[in-house]
Amino acid sequence: MIKVKRALVSCWDKAGLLDFARGLHTIGIEMITTGGTSRFLKSMNVPVQEVSDYTGFPEILDGRVKTLHPKIHAGLLALRDHPEHIKQLEHHGIPPIDMIVVNLYPFERVIARKNVSLPEALENLDIGGVALLRSAAKNFKSVAVVCNPQRYQDILKELNQNSGILSDKVLINLAVEAFGLTSHYEATIYNFLNNRLKGGEFGGLPQDLTLRFTKIRDLRYGENPHQAAAFYREREESKGLSKMKQRHGKELSFNNILDFHAAVQMIKDFPDPSAVIIKHTNPTGVAEDKTLARAYRYAWACDRISSYGGIIGLNRKVDLPTAKLIFKSGFMEGVIAPAYAPAAFQVLAQKKNIRLIELDWKDLTDSASDFKPVLGGLLFQESDQKKLEASSLKVATKIKPTALQASSLLFGWKIIKHVKSNAILLIKGRRTVGIGCGQTSRIDATAIAIRKAGKNARGAVMISEAFLPKTDNVRLAAKAGIKAIIQTGGSLSDPDVIQEANKAAIAMVMTGMRHFKH
Repeated sequence: MIKVKRALVSCWDKAGLLDFARGLHTIGIEMITTGGTSRFLKSMNVPVQEVSDYTGFPEILDGRVKTLHPKIHAGLLALRDHPEHIKQLEHHGIPPIDMIVVNLYPFERVIARKNVSLPEALENLDIGGVALLRSAAKNFKSVAVVCNPQRYQDILKELNQNSGILSDKVLINLAVEAFGLTSHYEATIYNFLNNRLKGGEFGGLPQDLTLRFTKIRDLRYGENPHQAAAFYREREESKGLSKMKQRHGKELSFNNILDFHAAVQMIKDFPDPSAVIIKHTNPTGVAEDKTLARAYRYAWACDRISSYGGIIGLNRKVDLPTAKLIFKSGFMEGVIAPAYAPAAFQVLAQKKNIRLIELDWKDLTDSASDFKPVLGGLLFQESDQKKLEASSLKVATKIKPTALQASSLLFGWKIIKHVKSNAILLIKGRRTVGIGCGQTSRIDATAIAIRKAGKNARGAVMISEAFLPKTDNVRLAAKAGIKAIIQTGGSLSDPDVIQEANKAAIAMVMTGMRHFKH
């Protein structure tokens, strides 16, 4: 254990720092601070000593060199029970430093920005802060290492209760946390530079991969009730689903979050009011319309039976008309939306168990990568973000799709990349009328989509996320009254498939790209 008399404070992130520093001052702890931290605390009338006054050496190189000084690191690294170390400190007039309060430049946040330049990234790479953390953590028996603002109140409480003393248990826990932070920080730098140097300025997959996640909540259970599960956020910054707010309903399960993720992915990029209903990460219906209520009604009508117990995703604030429709839809597991009008929330909250989730969609961005665990390893790939432009479509048949059909084909193509393969969608306007997903043969997926659409198949367009391997899919589509098909092309049977489409007076376009999802 140690009694804290002197602390070095150098924080890029000032969250919670003012109260913590005031608390340290009240206890009687002397504080040495670096430029920005010093200016911040002095402006709030907290007494501190600037590091340049403490070391007798100014900050130089635009602040690149501040704490890299023997008086700082000797004060951190000296073993308190080593007589020769203490003798050397006294000889050089170096007082021990008992605590550091340090967090690092936001390198990870900076490189998350699209097309960030290498010089900008390097300027946000912390050197002095990492050195301070490692020096202090190495000597954790004598130095407290505080690198997480969420620890401030607990540290102050312990110091107040124990007359400025921190226990050995606290010291080792703080050191472990510091080494975890620096290891993650270094791995992030490595991955970033490795991508740039080995894969070109923008692109390439890393040779070595280091991942770090932080648990934010335990879940009700996993895929099944006998499986324990938890939800972890990516890196140090909350984003995406880790920022969602549950406003009502039962505790979340593993499957709930998977389905919320699928719902958000499905419609977050649609410009107009849109709705989706998800079951086991696949859609039972998707629609976009002028009003949210109409979009939801069409999504639900696509497959009323399969929508039972589904997760609803909406890309607009839930209004009263939409809430009333959801209330009448029978049992639903949950709703995820950017917000809820008070009257809408009041209606939905009448259902005791429905999970009402609020998530701000404004800052949602696609992850650049996707990974899946396998026995003994990990599969890692770029995420499927390639977009299809209307100008890149190749009309393969004599008949061209009408403007309305082309619009429906592109609408369906935006959806189908999120549907498990083999997948077939039937679309009318901007709504699904039949969905066949997760089949081991494409003809089965086609048959299921047509069966679910019923009479709505007539006049619909058909979306296939990969090529049509045989003419049987076209014959089945023609029999159902489908008028246009979009597929990737590239099959050895393409000439026969195109000929069959021409025979049936079906317009067919090729994308040259596929959207498999396993």
